[in-house]
Formats: sequence, C-alpha cells, structure tokens
Amino acid sequence: MRKFFTSESVTEGHPDKLCDQISDGILDAVLARDSMARCAIECCAAYNQMLIMGEVTTTAKVNYKKIARDVMAKAGYTFGNFRADNCKINLAIHRQSPDIAMGVDSSVENRTGGDACDTIGAGDQGMMFGYACNETEELMPLTAYLAHKLAKRLADVRKCGLLPYLRPDGKTQVTVEYEGRTPKRVDTVVVSAQHNENVQQDMLRRDIKHYVIDKIIPAELMDEGTKFYINPTGRFEIGGPEGDSGLTGRKLVVDTYGGRCAHGGGAFSGKDPTKVDRSSAYMARYVCKNIVAAGLADEIELQVAYAIGVSKPVSIFVNTYGTGKLPDDEIAGIIVREFDMRPYSVIKTLDLRRSIYLQTAAYGHFGKPGLPWEKTDRAEELKKYL
Repeated sequence: MRKFFTSESVTEGHPDKLCDQISDGILDAVLARDSMARCAIECCAAYNQMLIMGEVTTTAKVNYKKIARDVMAKAGYTFGNFRADNCKINLAIHRQSPDIAMGVDSSVENRTGGDACDTIGAGDQGMMFGYACNETEELMPLTAYLAHKLAKRLADVRKCGLLPYLRPDGKTQVTVEYEGRTPKRVDTVVVSAQHNENVQQDMLRRDIKHYVIDKIIPAELMDEGTKFYINPTGRFEIGGPEGDSGLTGRKLVVDTYGGRCAHGGGAFSGKDPTKVDRSSAYMARYVCKNIVAAGLADEIELQVAYAIGVSKPVSIFVNTYGTGKLPDDEIAGIIVREFDMRPYSVIKTLDLRRSIYLQTAAYGHFGKPGLPWEKTDRAEELKKYL
C-alpha cells in the first residue's frame, strides 16, 4: 500500500526557534551556576522588541539580556530593525510559585513513607510521549531527519559564506512515499529561504537545489517525479521577528518527531528537568530507542502520564503499530520493570542537571548523537525478553 507522509523543520533564525534558543541559553547559564535551580523561562519577540518572562528560583546571577543578545547575534540578526545590538528587551521574571514548589520538593509518596527515588514529585500533571522507529540509523522518522538536515544545511551555507545573500529565517519540508512501512522515495521537497534584496529568484532556486537539497537528500531517493518548491511564493526578504512574531514552545512538532506520533505535555525549552514536560519526554525517547535497538519492536510510541506532586506515573501506554515481537501489554510490563520513570530517577539516569539544553533548541531534540536520551546502553540487556 502506497502512502505519503510529510515533516517540516525550521532554521535557527526562525522567530519561534530564536525564542527557544534564548530560553534554553538562559537555562544553561543558570544551571552552570546552580544545578538545583528551578527555571521556566519563555521569550517572545516581535519587530524590534522582546519580552523574557517566567519563573526562576536560583542563587545564580545571570545577565538575561546579554544571553539573549548573544543568541541573536549568533543566529545572524545583525541587520534590519530586529538586531542584537538595538532590540529593546523587557524582563518579567519572578520566583517559582510556592504551590508548585511544594509538590516538587516533596512528593505525595515521600510524605507517606516512600523511598529515596520518591523525593521529587512531578512538577505538573500531563502526558508525555516518546517514539522511535528503525527507518534511520538514529531511529528517527526519515521525513523528520531529512527536514532537519535541510534546515541545518540552509543555515550552514549562509554562515560559511557559500550563499552570502541568505538571511537567518527559513523553513524546510519533506514528503516521503512509503510502501507499507518502507520509505521508497522522496516525493516533494519545500524550502523557503530568507534572502537579501539583491538576489534574483532564479539564481536562489538553482543555488538552493545544488548546494542544499542535492547535498542532503540521497540521490537514490529522488527521481524524475520528485517535486521541488523553492521559495514558492516568490521573494522572502522580510523575515524573523520583524516579519512574524516569535514565541517559545510554538514549534513542538518540529522539536519532536515531525508528526509521526502524538505530542502531549507542553514545551521543552526554558524548563529545568524537574518539569516532566521535558524530562519525561526525554526519558520516553530513551526507553523507545532502547526497545527498538533491542529488536523488541520496529516502531514504538510510549505515553507516560503524571499527576502534579506525585512521583510515580499514573499510566503507561504502548503502541508498536503491529511491529512488536511481543504483545504491546507485555512490552509495557517490561518498561515498567526495567525503567524507573519517577522524576528523581529520570534526572539521575539521564544526568539532566547540566548545561546541555541550548543544543536541543534548534533542529530537533531527538536524533542527535551525544545527548543522554539518545544512548542505547540498555538494548543488549533488553534482548533477554526476545
């Protein structure tokens, strides 16, 4: 059965992604000075202004405005009305609500005789999802993998001077044709790239095709029927927060799996690891990746749900889309036995009280080597269940 699936990505200069990076840049700076800090920072930007807002409880002294300007400059905002050196930045930051802190500081179980791993309660209610599949070496969906690679390449050719007329904002999109579960070909590629006022569209389209698309999309996945839409509306001179407002957490599907599985909870960026929105989603990815690497399933979606102030998840749900070597309920039981999903254990297992988050804020939180939730160190042990 033929079917088509599409995923998108955006560059680090996209207004929403810029705000994500500022939020995570602040988080990293705080954690570098105070690993036990509580942080939930958001950012919004429009035209020539920015608001950094949220809750921070810490002993660290951090220059929020300098971090924001450094991120803006690195992303390429050194021109126009929205510039690193002239953007008006307002701060609205206060301490974490004591009502929330109470549930995190001591879980329900901890107050009624739990063990050491029950120390921390979930920082909020909600459901989080993890996912993995065997379409790529990274165990990511091919569509999301290629869309991220295209967006990163679009930024790289600008930064290295290969295509100096490009500007920071940009979006990519990839549609893959599948036969059953197997990717067969790339059907459509969409690239929208911000540029200066001097470049001609014909030149831009030739350059993007040659220096970006052809360098990323494997030739064997393209054929005479593959469609390319490069700046399909025409000129794209006004971009970034000057052209469209930016907001932390507004690219959740780009952050995760390109739409291949459900998304629950909230945004990731700007949140310290006591926020299960972030840490549990990372742990769920770790679990799923090890399940697939062990050969227990070719594809798996895992949902984990929490109640605020409670350490243990209230539910765990598994869907292997018919690819499991064992029934889904048995795989769920394995996960419960083998992986501790309580916040304290998640933070300890993945060593999350570190300054590692800015690198996640562009081109996806998953599928990047070196991040702790991308390890497959439990796969060999899990093979005992086959």
